Amino acid sequence: MQTTGPNRDRAPSASSQPSAGPEKLPGIRHIIAVASGKGGVGKSTVSVNLALALQQAGYRVGLLDADIMGPSIPVMLGLPTGEQPEMTADQKIVPAQRYGLKAISMGMLTGDDSPAILRGPMVGKYLKMFIGSVQWGQLDYLIFDFPPGTGDTQLTLAQSVPLSGAIVVTTPQDVSLKIARRGLRAFETLSVAILGIIENMSTFTCPHCGEETDIFRRGGGERMSSELGVPFLGAIPLDADIVTGGDEGRPIVANKASSVAAKAYVAIATELASRLEALPTTALGAFIWNWETNEGEPAWMERSVRPMGSPTTPVGFRRRDPRTLSVLWEDGRSDDFDVRDLRLACPCALCVEEMSGRPLLNPKSVMPDVAPHAITSAGNYAIIFRWNDGHSTGIYSLKHLRALAESFAAKVVEDV
Repeated sequence: MQTTGPNRDRAPSASSQPSAGPEKLPGIRHIIAVASGKGGVGKSTVSVNLALALQQAGYRVGLLDADIMGPSIPVMLGLPTGEQPEMTADQKIVPAQRYGLKAISMGMLTGDDSPAILRGPMVGKYLKMFIGSVQWGQLDYLIFDFPPGTGDTQLTLAQSVPLSGAIVVTTPQDVSLKIARRGLRAFETLSVAILGIIENMSTFTCPHCGEETDIFRRGGGERMSSELGVPFLGAIPLDADIVTGGDEGRPIVANKASSVAAKAYVAIATELASRLEALPTTALGAFIWNWETNEGEPAWMERSVRPMGSPTTPVGFRRRDPRTLSVLWEDGRSDDFDVRDLRLACPCALCVEEMSGRPLLNPKSVMPDVAPHAITSAGNYAIIFRWNDGHSTGIYSLKHLRALAESFAAKVVEDV
């Protein structure tokens, strides 16, 4: 295994080059969420050491601490806090570098004793700043250390970037597994691929006698992965050196590469990279599409059509004419939508009563020539329309869009 010293960038070797395909963000090939349903499972420790294991394998890696309210990455990497970041000439934030990783965290901008007391919209603002206003450069992997839970922060991130996939971290005991299962289901709802489950704090080996003790039980993560039909990436032992290294800014993968725990992280990183290379490269990537000028029109990737492809994964969007949106699906189906029909089918709370599903929008109130100003991707699972009648709160999930296509087609058949 290749290694590298602190603060040193390098391009990956040909053998470790990630799979080809559209970049998730400019210059970034894969964006990976490391998440859990609850706190206290060692998710940030996993994020740091997994990022380092990927970096040591020859990849260019960045680490984004998405836990705005409780950032811990600066401590684990030994980064200074409470300092204004360096800025580029075009006002982009220059990420800090440590052990060859590029990193950004709210904890770098505030002091250790300065709590981030923020309402939801401000949390979202900082997250979007860390995504879009940081000079990440060319990266093979950007690791997102998610906060615990399945709330507004997770939804903001899933809508803001097309994630390559998510890793769910759990400890072996039942209470952790049950909550981790909810977190996993939340990602599935947002059409984010589950790259695998990691069982942290799996077992403890006494450094004096060598006896193993399952303090939090063992094997729960592997059982859950089997039950849910998702990959099991591996188990990390409970090791005092992991804790000490995190507290002192010396992660175990960088500081004790020959330890059992460090080797476990390396094995997981190898498995993760292999799974990412095997994923279909049909994602269109993030886009902001001006409908009126057609600037930013997404790709039309006919080469990505597959006989057994997903019926809810688009591989192409096109403005066939000013009144028609065309969508090409991975399974080969192509649908044309009249844009006024899409406006009338808006699923937002202003247009549809959430509890009953009763329509609230009066079709007579929608002008005949209504059309989008812009169409924007929302992560992997939806697109957002901003209409020329001022309406902009409609998030159309891709499942909803496909269902609309099928219902419109069925209506045409009935009319005939």
